Amino acid sequence: MGCAMRPPVNAPPPAAPSGAVLRQLASLAWPVVGINVLTVLSLAVDTAMVGHTPLAEAALTGMGFATQVVFLLMVAMMGVTVGSVAFVARAHGAGDRSRVDEVVAQSATLAVLLGVSVAVLGNLLATPGLRLLGAHGDDLEQGLRYLRPLLLGSPFYYLGILLTAVCRGVGNTRLPFLVSAVANALNVVVNYALIMGHWGAPALGTLGAAIGTVISQVFTVIALTALLSRGAVPGLRVRPRLVVPRWAHVRDLLRVGAPAAADLVVVNAGLLSIIGMLGRIDPLAVAAHGVGLRVQSLAFVPGIGISQAIGAMVGQALGARDPERARQVLRAGVGLCVGVMGLIAVPLLVAGPSLVGLFDVDPQGALGRYALQWMRLLGWSMPAMGVYVAFIGLFQGSGATRLSLSINALITLVFQIPLSWALGFPFGLGAFGVWLALPLGHAAKGLLAIWVYRQGGWARVGGRV
Repeated sequence: MGCAMRPPVNAPPPAAPSGAVLRQLASLAWPVVGINVLTVLSLAVDTAMVGHTPLAEAALTGMGFATQVVFLLMVAMMGVTVGSVAFVARAHGAGDRSRVDEVVAQSATLAVLLGVSVAVLGNLLATPGLRLLGAHGDDLEQGLRYLRPLLLGSPFYYLGILLTAVCRGVGNTRLPFLVSAVANALNVVVNYALIMGHWGAPALGTLGAAIGTVISQVFTVIALTALLSRGAVPGLRVRPRLVVPRWAHVRDLLRVGAPAAADLVVVNAGLLSIIGMLGRIDPLAVAAHGVGLRVQSLAFVPGIGISQAIGAMVGQALGARDPERARQVLRAGVGLCVGVMGLIAVPLLVAGPSLVGLFDVDPQGALGRYALQWMRLLGWSMPAMGVYVAFIGLFQGSGATRLSLSINALITLVFQIPLSWALGFPFGLGAFGVWLALPLGHAAKGLLAIWVYRQGGWARVGGRV
């Protein structure tokens, strides 16, 4: 009689079929996409309502400056978030619930401490910060009315971002999506009351918009904490507590999160370089770029959501010592990202004039022609960007954020920015040349990411990153 071969005790479970991986990835990704869309819509609601106030022009300009400050101050928190998701996903994949609890408690404490620091220092430096960006007069006053409450609410904002992210790390994105939907509805209601002064409330304009946003952020933290503390997400139980920060955890977060934060700095450097070059060519090109960025912010939302889902599933697979499943997740993610972003590219390429018209811009005018140029180049770059965005998810989920930073920094600083200058000025292509380097840069990042992936240095298995 023969004996059946038994797998080793610690062997990973058989990898799921690729179709099942794709379905799981799509199921995890769509609520993340929804959350990101709601985030963009929240700012759009603030902008639309403030646009009907008596000081609309100054208010909108001031809000634009304030939003830039908030985004810049978010860089450090994004590093904490990326690191926390990587560690939570690994621990969850390894079935180490105590490690999940430890990471969440330590990360939540850091998020609160970081939020308090931003609230205090940000308010002290708010006026010089807005002036440095170019705000003055009524623009400065309105910007401060919007910025100061947002800075005070930073602890809740950052904690809400973290709790949403750790839910993603253990594979539950629907709960934070539902909470985010209710929070956005609450924001609309409070905005309606406080911006214009409805239902007997005072008409606070930009201040009312900021208060509505902060109230929705507080609600998000309270709701998620209450739900998670009751075990609403299997494998994740959060108790509303702060702990003494441990240096070992801070060090690990810095190791994984700092490169991710630096990655955002490099992205911003590339965007600022484009604006600087366009300003030397034609101020209208700068305005067209601003129109394009609004379209881009929405067009990239699905890809970013899929990338974040890839990161969570890759982290879980590596924590379960199953690198082959991580590779399946990547393959499914690349196909999903390219397919979805390719579909989004179609209206950018064929319905450009209509999209430009949504911003009250004449497609036949100089500004409209610039905007169409940029929008079409953006459309052609979407599939290539889809490849690179998928690999960002892989590197962040595996904790190999230095690889992502190296690829981005090398292509942006050595290839994309010099090429923008060369095509725009020596080759005389103007704004078109400056913009053309961006899709070419995306293609180069995708190709380099494929090469780095094949080297295999990202696939470190086990419960720790």
